[in-house]
Amino acid sequence: MKKTIQTLIMLLAIMLFAPNSVFADQYPDKAMDKLGVGLANAVTGVVEIPKTITIVGNRDGVIHGMTVGFLTGIANAVGRSLSGAFDIATFLIPTTPFVKPGYIWDDYNRETTFVESQIK
Repeated sequence: MKKTIQTLIMLLAIMLFAPNSVFADQYPDKAMDKLGVGLANAVTGVVEIPKTITIVGNRDGVIHGMTVGFLTGIANAVGRSLSGAFDIATFLIPTTPFVKPGYIWDDYNRETTFVESQIK
């Protein structure tokens, strides 16, 4: 009976740790990707201002772009920079990015959105 319990405990331990070893190969890449996205977003957050002015101006007119687009651009710049700082501080914890698109230069003509993070 004691031998059976020991065998079951060993099998349980193997089953618990085997899947983690498969994902361990991907972990360093994900952490470095998150650090890179964080650095890029922290530095390029200010580019949100002209980007948002252009997008809103093209969609709703020049006056609207220079007023609403400017204020929205400031909010997006602060959000992208803070998101980048958060990603830098927590790059060892795998999460999805707060900002869509992930980099400012990805899909430049698309408005920036902020989403809830979900731990993967």
